[in-house]
Amino acid sequence: MDLDAVRTFVAVTDAGQFQQAAADLSITQQGVSKRIAALEKDLGVRLFTRTARGARLTIDGQAFLPHARDLLKAEERAAASVRPGRRALRVDVINRRIAPAGMLRDFHRAHPETELDVVTLFDADAAIAAVRSGTIDATFRAVTLPARQLPDGIEAVRVLDEPIQLLTGPAHEFAEARAVTPAELAGHRIWMPGNATGTEWAAYYDELAAAFGLTIEATGPNFGTEALLDVIADSSALATFVGEQTRLVWPADYGLRRIAVHDPTPVYPHSLIWRSDNPHPALTALRHHLGSFRPDHDATGTWTPTWLGTQADRLSPSTDAVGRG
Repeated sequence: MDLDAVRTFVAVTDAGQFQQAAADLSITQQGVSKRIAALEKDLGVRLFTRTARGARLTIDGQAFLPHARDLLKAEERAAASVRPGRRALRVDVINRRIAPAGMLRDFHRAHPETELDVVTLFDADAAIAAVRSGTIDATFRAVTLPARQLPDGIEAVRVLDEPIQLLTGPAHEFAEARAVTPAELAGHRIWMPGNATGTEWAAYYDELAAAFGLTIEATGPNFGTEALLDVIADSSALATFVGEQTRLVWPADYGLRRIAVHDPTPVYPHSLIWRSDNPHPALTALRHHLGSFRPDHDATGTWTPTWLGTQADRLSPSTDAVGRG
């Protein structure tokens, strides 16, 4: 059904005259007549009876009017849903427990009027493809360049270097330690069944293990965070790594310990990735918000993987863009 014809029908009804409706719609009176005639032909009924005083609805016109108004309201809602700034900003955070989800919560607290659609995509290639296609507006990822080159038109900037902590049960050798060094962890079993081959976090922990002679095991099925905590709580030999800002809740009797890792501190590099021509104003606001918390990439006493150093040339223009908005 031609919505311009429906809009003209409602305009004639409200104005009571074809001439006035034409003026309201900024078209000719002949154009109004043609649209009404086409709509009547499409519906197979007459909608108006012309009188000396103007146009009067027929009984069929009266029956059609409320539905015509509903059609125009639906059209407006549909258009509003995709207008920049009117639809929700759609952002991938990988997992709702980890630091990017917390950063997005902080952004929403600072901008409560902004509507957000938070999604969790597992695969980085799929997430970047979704940014490129416009399925999502942005994603938080560790960008493992040069192994994964960003497509043209896709921008990225590091927004958080998150310290890694050791998580142990109460019977573990390091349970009472305030901090450990990566060198002290050599020879100890660190269990991370979620380290799926090909993911950016597996790339990070593989290089961390190689750099410090660690044993990181990804064996066994991954039954999720709760099952992992169950095993760690009961084990005197197994520990795992978690991000400092990862939100975890466990029963009090588990007695789990979060232990800082220092000298150096391994930090996980979170980046925001978006399409450079995305006009959504909330995306600009998010970039400004995250820009105020950008990490010091030259911080002493920290460790990052070697592939992170290859990102400087690609990421520095985006860093400037955050400041500019």
